[in-house]
Amino acid sequence: MADWQTLSDRINTVAPSATLAVDSKAKAMKAAGLDVIGFGAGEPNFPTPANVVKAASEACLDPKNYKYTPTPGLPELREAIAAKVARDSGYEVTADQVVVTNGGKQAVYEAFQILLNEGDEVIIPTPYWTSYPEAVKLADGVPVEVFAGADVNFEPSLEALEAARTERTKAIIVNSPNNPTGAVWKPETVEAIGRWAVEHHIWIISDEIYEHLNYDDAHTTYIGAAVPECRNQLLVLNGVAKTYAMPGWRVGWMVAPVEVAKAATKLQGHMTSNVANISQRAALAAVSGPLDEVYEMRKAFDVRRRAIVAALNDIEGVNCPTPTGAFYAFADITALLGKPLGPNGTVCATSSDFAAALLDEAHVAAVPGEAFGAPGYLRFSYALADEDLAEGMKRMKEWTSR
Repeated sequence: MADWQTLSDRINTVAPSATLAVDSKAKAMKAAGLDVIGFGAGEPNFPTPANVVKAASEACLDPKNYKYTPTPGLPELREAIAAKVARDSGYEVTADQVVVTNGGKQAVYEAFQILLNEGDEVIIPTPYWTSYPEAVKLADGVPVEVFAGADVNFEPSLEALEAARTERTKAIIVNSPNNPTGAVWKPETVEAIGRWAVEHHIWIISDEIYEHLNYDDAHTTYIGAAVPECRNQLLVLNGVAKTYAMPGWRVGWMVAPVEVAKAATKLQGHMTSNVANISQRAALAAVSGPLDEVYEMRKAFDVRRRAIVAALNDIEGVNCPTPTGAFYAFADITALLGKPLGPNGTVCATSSDFAAALLDEAHVAAVPGEAFGAPGYLRFSYALADEDLAEGMKRMKEWTSR
């Protein structure tokens, strides 16, 4: 490209989504006729519940859905989301605090565009979802990583957070149940973070999209309920993708103080305007309906969770803690680095090298820990069919054992 054709510094500092990159490569290999087992994308393999699909089908025939609708979302959907917060999180919000977004990612992006000025810092407990730091950078902010390992259930200590705080600290991200680790933070951890944020006037971004996926008596602690006084500085991000097996419908939302919601609406008015009405009608059926099918999906995830953790820990050199939330296993593979692997004796210096070789040679797709700020780990989504899970683990064990 010529000098005048150079792209913005902003876009050049942002890394592509590693999870989508792995998923795309796996799908390309499948399209080329290769038998690939994909543990990459965080995408439930269940169909969207029938009542939700029926609502969308009926909405397609209703001309009122063919027009532009309010930018922050259909009024009845915003009301339903507010009622859902009361039902699930245990505290009251109003519909004018809700902004419906094109998937959860848009809510994340808008949150930082609204809150951050150039140079403002966001504390990101690490391991983190791969898009958090990139969304901060796109708002000219500075991501500040605070790592916590498996030995402490991947939960940041208040001492570590305080050590990372500066006069430029503007926000902190809370994500429990967590992607990529599957950890569910203890109630006292979540409460302590909330009180610390209130004391130091720090915005809280609480990503609660895995809220209903808990196992082994673990429970999601809603920071807005645990620390009521933080609600005027709290943005809750959520969506239908994980809970209701609706990733392709692209409906997320933000629940925030009214002035923040108004700012998000203003921003969204210049970006995408309203979310597709058919998808909003489907989301309305989902969030206002019962959770019975959600709990059935959770039972299936639980079976797979146990199976993948057992299989990973049965591979020499792999150590995988048992997750209690979401649908991810986060395995430490550092003991396998620097050793010959597979029929070609491939030596991997990093977990990124390992993931690439595992995909190329064993046709098993997993996401390397570098994508989550945690080199030496691999993330495996167990939101796939039982037989595929078993076959993928078999291939990995055979590949590492040669």
